Amino acid sequence: MPHAQLLLTALMLSALLTAPAVAKLPAPSDEAKAKAVATAAKTAWSDKVGGYQLCQAMNRVADGYRRNATASNKAVPAAIETPACSDPGPFVAAPAATPPLEASGAHSPATMAVAPPSSKATAAELQGQPKK
Repeated sequence: MPHAQLLLTALMLSALLTAPAVAKLPAPSDEAKAKAVATAAKTAWSDKVGGYQLCQAMNRVADGYRRNATASNKAVPAAIETPACSDPGPFVAAPAATPPLEASGAHSPATMAVAPPSSKATAAELQGQPKK
């Protein structure tokens, strides 16, 4: 019976210690999102470059095998048609997206407000007309 209590205590302690680890993280900022997109684009380009380099290396190995086999008078099997290696070219970063007008502050007033926008005067009083 004491082992069961010890096991129960250990389980409760581990549950209490791991609960903060499952807390929700705050949403990433716009800068972090843009950086993640740029990193993903760079990684995708790097993968394409790696595939291109692997394709070239396989072609060099196959050509070397055929040369050596021909030089030593061995039978060379027919070549298998494969797609040509495609060079991905240099990395070009996508231009930074311009923020929409709402995010750029275009709608904000030029000066700070010194009084509240509302008053107790009626619209007629504000226009100089007598109150009915």
